Amino acid sequence: MEQIKQDKSVQESRMKKKKNNIIMQAGILSIASIISRIIGLLYRSPLKSVIGNLGMGYYQQAYTYYTIILLISSYSIPAAVSKVISQKLAVGEYKNAHRIFKGALLYVIAIGFIGSAVLYCGAGWFVNDVSAIPVMRVFAPTILVYGILGVFRGYFQAHNSMTQTSISQVLEQIANAVISIAAAYFMMQYAINVKNEDSQHMQAIWGAMGSAIGTGGGVLVGLICILFLYNRYKDGIKKRIQQDTTKTVLGYKFILKLIIFTVTPFVLSTAIYNLSSTINTKLYTDWYAGYKGIHVDKVTEIWGLFSGQALTITNIPIAFSSAMATAMLPSVSTLIAAEKMKEAKEKIGLSIKTTMLISIPCAVGLFVLAEPIINLLFSNTSADLKTAGGFLMALSLSTVFYALSTLNSSILQGIGKVNTPIINAAIALVAQTVIAVVLLITTNLGVYSIAIATTLYAGLMCLLNQYSVKKAIAYRQEYKKSFFIPMLAAMIMGVCIKLVYEGIYLLSASMKVSVILAILSGMVVYLFLLIVLKYFTKQELEVFTRKGNRK
Repeated sequence: MEQIKQDKSVQESRMKKKKNNIIMQAGILSIASIISRIIGLLYRSPLKSVIGNLGMGYYQQAYTYYTIILLISSYSIPAAVSKVISQKLAVGEYKNAHRIFKGALLYVIAIGFIGSAVLYCGAGWFVNDVSAIPVMRVFAPTILVYGILGVFRGYFQAHNSMTQTSISQVLEQIANAVISIAAAYFMMQYAINVKNEDSQHMQAIWGAMGSAIGTGGGVLVGLICILFLYNRYKDGIKKRIQQDTTKTVLGYKFILKLIIFTVTPFVLSTAIYNLSSTINTKLYTDWYAGYKGIHVDKVTEIWGLFSGQALTITNIPIAFSSAMATAMLPSVSTLIAAEKMKEAKEKIGLSIKTTMLISIPCAVGLFVLAEPIINLLFSNTSADLKTAGGFLMALSLSTVFYALSTLNSSILQGIGKVNTPIINAAIALVAQTVIAVVLLITTNLGVYSIAIATTLYAGLMCLLNQYSVKKAIAYRQEYKKSFFIPMLAAMIMGVCIKLVYEGIYLLSASMKVSVILAILSGMVVYLFLLIVLKYFTKQELEVFTRKGNRK
């Protein structure tokens, strides 16, 4: 009897360690992702000062189409490679895992080269505004480099190690920021001094091209970093391969088929999932401008504020859910393959609960402090600040929907329902496109029509994916702690931070100081409310207290 209790205790201890590990790995990756995105936001202000709203508009147009080619060719590689390799590692097939890794490298080199060629040669077909064409062509080589980087990241993620991905992400973004600003400045000087281009229009194009060089330079730095880290672990990898006694070694022909059949659903799901932004860009910057007879430069400037500032800020809280999905995918895939459904459901529940705990207060904060947050991160005129702040308020709710739908897409892929997110994304895409067109035609909302359509798209994806997870594995979501308590705490927090912001602003007349102090106070208030509302169990609080008292 005593032995049974001990075995049960050991098993519970292991389960707790596994739970803590997924949270820890997701935490490492989410911190790196958030740091990367904050760096990405901070450099936008000096970049905008260099190339202006028009240059930012050209950059955003080109970046949108670069992104869609990247999604189709290379973006989903880390997740797909992580899933396939983790399944082999789970059964100790280290030789086959490494052969899949090498096969994936060959695959991305081929597909990355094709993607780069398509973007370079097809730039004129993608956009009507010829000013964005040279910017798109500068982006082209980055697709190939990103694919190779993605394979290495996926390989480490399969080993449940997010440190390598995290370090490379942060260095990639730092390099991106530095090179983008420097290259944009020197390219504009080149346009003025060498090309004798005096017009603001042409200088904006050259500046946007410089910024695109920065994106490619950042990815290259990320690749160099992860190659260095891989080289450090190479001896350990070789040792495990040598000790592997697996008799059935996979052939590269089979591996190629395996990669294609695994990657394709990931690619389609991710491409359709992100196709919304491409369609919205096309609708507003091309079709809407012609339909309403608005000058293309004016539309491009507005789009630069919407996409380059408001939409970019909303990606920060979504970074946590993306990190959680990345950390969870190999673990859930392994558990499903081992038919451990109970443990898989526990990991899914924990992931959803943690994601909502972060994303809900972020959405409230973005809504309540929209203009001050824009002002903190970007340099705008008072008119542009008001406009961008309105856009951010309109998009704030979408962050919660995107966070949950991103996580559920990864859950569906992890449990083998790889086609379901594709179908759900297609349904939501059709609905959002119809709504966007109707609103653009029948109202004077302008770009707010795109904000409404974006929120609708994320909301539909959220509902469809959540229902699909429930149906696939008979999963029952716990609502009180996952949604209701964070929502109540976040709403009270929202009132508090608004009062704190207005009070400090009256005393200091500094929007930046006021918003920073308001955000810090909001974090304290939110945590206090979670404790008061009994979000944390007594056991969890005791653990925190014991850890806090250790010397």
